[in-house]
Amino acid sequence: MKISLIIPVYNEEQAMQACLANLALLNGEVEVIFADGGSTDSTLERIGDRHKVVHCQKGRASQMNQAAQVATGDVLWFSHCDSLLPPEGLNEIRNAVEQGVEFGCFHIGFDFHSIWMECNAFFSNLRVRVWRVAFGDQGIFMTRRLFEEHGGFPDLPLMEDLELSRQMKAKGVRLWLLPQVIVTSARRYEGRHPLFTMGKMFLLRCMYRMGMDIHTIARLYKDVR
Repeated sequence: MKISLIIPVYNEEQAMQACLANLALLNGEVEVIFADGGSTDSTLERIGDRHKVVHCQKGRASQMNQAAQVATGDVLWFSHCDSLLPPEGLNEIRNAVEQGVEFGCFHIGFDFHSIWMECNAFFSNLRVRVWRVAFGDQGIFMTRRLFEEHGGFPDLPLMEDLELSRQMKAKGVRLWLLPQVIVTSARRYEGRHPLFTMGKMFLLRCMYRMGMDIHTIARLYKDVR
């Protein structure tokens, strides 16, 4: 079983050293594809020729979908470059797929430890268990068959992970939560109290669920990052 790991990037030079070092720790064979949205910094130079790079139109959903078209894996695993993947993540996915899992993700943790971030991680993992909704920094994976049958990620400027989860749930496809932990960057919480950012992110998701224009929400989201 071949797994393709797809990582969308755009001007991520500061995160690339840790990302590449983390990839070297993965146990098992994997095809790594960086989907670049037109980086103007040294992101591509740092990747070099160690991994495949696909040049894409900027936009996380679009980048992941374009990279998936050239991926050769039976399973597609999507991650962020500021997320550290568990060394046994590939084996976890293989074992899950062999047992019939088609759609899943991992537990999440943060690289900054505080009571607020611990609560954030707890409720993020609870969200998967109870509402079957995963976010991109939890390392969503899908079988290629299901991905192609569904048509990939919804073509949205953001919330593509939320919408994908909702669509899968509507189809009766279960989202499985694997036991390994992905440690993701807390950089979006820097400079503000974590509760402020957590509250704003929750508000943006509520606005999306209520049907507000996604492009308006995207402009507000940029302020969070």
